[in-house]
Amino acid sequence: MDIHLFDFVLPDHLIAQHPLIERDQSKLLVMNKLTGELTDTQFFDIVNYFQAGDVLVRNNTQVIPARLFGIKKTTGAHIEFLLLRALPSDHYEVLVGNAKAVKVGTEIVFKEGVLQAICTEVKEEGIRIVKFLYQGIFLEVLEELGETPIPPYIKEKISTKEQYQTIYAKVPGSAAAPTAGFHFTQKIFDQLQQRGVTIVDITLNVGLGTFRPVKVNNIHEHVMHDEWYTVTEEAALKLNEALVHKKRIIAVGTTSMRTLESNIAKYNQFKATTEPTKLFITPGYSFKAVVGLITNFHLPKSTLLMLVSAFSTREFILNAYHHAIDQEYRFFSFGDAMLIV
Repeated sequence: MDIHLFDFVLPDHLIAQHPLIERDQSKLLVMNKLTGELTDTQFFDIVNYFQAGDVLVRNNTQVIPARLFGIKKTTGAHIEFLLLRALPSDHYEVLVGNAKAVKVGTEIVFKEGVLQAICTEVKEEGIRIVKFLYQGIFLEVLEELGETPIPPYIKEKISTKEQYQTIYAKVPGSAAAPTAGFHFTQKIFDQLQQRGVTIVDITLNVGLGTFRPVKVNNIHEHVMHDEWYTVTEEAALKLNEALVHKKRIIAVGTTSMRTLESNIAKYNQFKATTEPTKLFITPGYSFKAVVGLITNFHLPKSTLLMLVSAFSTREFILNAYHHAIDQEYRFFSFGDAMLIV
């Protein structure tokens, strides 16, 4: 399929630059995935679209201060790291902004005596494996020296790190937030549970697989980057019960969707595991478990737009996006939401 089939024109003023003060006050566009029928409402009304027995699955990953700025020890050149994945023995997979300057053996200083890194392996597309040398607890050092990696289309600075975090973020490790979850408040979760909805947490640490752009014309030539996910024993049990009793499984966001579909596609049921996924969901994909999706409005030509197109049809999704533009919905990370059921 040609990448231009997933393109649309978005006015700049519809790119949300900041979150709403009240998370659940965002707009919600509800789409029937079989007919394309659209309903405009508010996110706090989403509870009315759930029924007893439904299972809502959310990604409880937590964004870490994954952007680091340092200097090359020998030359003083400025080096930027985006931390992608923790590896054993204080090693990390990182995306390097000035990658040509970083070779095996290159030392980068972020704060003398506090945090340094040495490159141990050179990989393609600006990715390096580095070993961090630090004093104290690594996550505490990151809190001191790192920055929250806000997407480049957001020009305004966030006032608190919590703004770029779901309220249920629990497991540190992501370089980007699962933004469909931004709209939820504890009040909404309480209302859902009162309706008899089961809430299940899984974890996918968001990295390049989610936000790296597609650079090929034929989307099927795009190669997804590994992202690691965890399904716990408790989560697998609840999800398998939902399958047995034919209850609806609804995913909060594309990262939850990819986790669920990766897991069940491999094991034919849900299984507790921690492992990587490279699943690239495009139109024609046959969904194994998920019947509903809560998601934000995604970038043109992105793998995320391809995923939501696969969940319905490309024509219905693009029609919904054009409707959202006409109705002045806010787009991307801090923008409004869709419910596709």
